[in-house]
Amino acid sequence: MITIFNRKELCTVYSMKEQSNIRIALTRSNIEYYIRTINRMSSSPFFRGMRSRTGSYGQKPELSYQYIFYVHKKDFKKASMLVGKTSKT
Repeated sequence: MITIFNRKELCTVYSMKEQSNIRIALTRSNIEYYIRTINRMSSSPFFRGMRSRTGSYGQKPELSYQYIFYVHKKDFKKASMLVGKTSKT
């Protein structure tokens, strides 16, 4: 089980395809992971967001979601090697 105390950030990607490739590689290698997905255009209680002020004109849609991967500290080295291979293919 991955908790805030035993996890380490593996990588951050913005592409749905790249996120999918990383998930597949980690699953095939039996590495447990956690993904945090952030909608960078949505509003929040502390920051109203860009879209409410500027709309979506000029914004790249492929950068609107951010995917942050976390793995268990003991699996970090193996997972980082997998991500390196996945991003090159």
